[in-house]
Amino acid sequence: MSGTVLAVVAQGGKRLALGDRVYEYGAGQYLVASVDLPVTGHFVDAGPGRPTLGFGMTLEPAAIAELLLQAGPGDLPRSPGTARPGIAVSDAPDELLDAVVRLMRLLDRPRDRKALAPLVKREIYWRLITGEQGDVVRQLGLADSSLTHIRRAVRWIRENYTRPFRVEEVAQLSGMSVSAFHRNFQAVTAMTPIQFQKQIRLQEARLLLANHPNDITGVGHRVGYDSPSQFSREYRRLFGAPPSLDAVRMRGGAGPAAAALP
Repeated sequence: MSGTVLAVVAQGGKRLALGDRVYEYGAGQYLVASVDLPVTGHFVDAGPGRPTLGFGMTLEPAAIAELLLQAGPGDLPRSPGTARPGIAVSDAPDELLDAVVRLMRLLDRPRDRKALAPLVKREIYWRLITGEQGDVVRQLGLADSSLTHIRRAVRWIRENYTRPFRVEEVAQLSGMSVSAFHRNFQAVTAMTPIQFQKQIRLQEARLLLANHPNDITGVGHRVGYDSPSQFSREYRRLFGAPPSLDAVRMRGGAGPAAAALP
């Protein structure tokens, strides 16, 4: 999955890398991703006889906003309003796990699913916005939060990752001053806007190389690199091998590391 998600692990675990930050979560824990981030990751504590098992749900800002509007005075803690990291991991409270299990059980009950699934999902949202990561989740539902501004910038960079840009331009598009944009963008993504763009370019290049292993120069150009040497150098720095060697490894079945959110 990618984007804004809730992930709960029942068995096994996963380790994710975002910039210079590493996140690991396992059985009985949950992860909230508040922005569509270019993470890499792999499963841990899993094997052929013990697969990783978990639950994932896309977080809808509109549903969160509706609950925020309906919450009574004093129902929710006050949010500081500053941007938080785009990924957060916590131990899952029993109430959240119970709601997730009930939602999963509805998969085998088609007659009940249409009527009850929206109610259980609403409960899950409530557990999230009142839980340990509530500040991050609540900001998803606020139209003018710092997180909402950064999500707007992230979406623009993802949609325009092949073209050069000035940070001042993206700050203006996101509705923030340059200094506030820099501070909040790095707080959420663990990267500068330029580093974020580079990560998107290289991950997209790796996907393209899986299908076009003999066109390394063309792949580099398609993701925005005018210099083949710069493309090769930055690709090797991120993935541990130059694109020519990595393409051979992928053809041999090693495959790229996971480059999506849990």
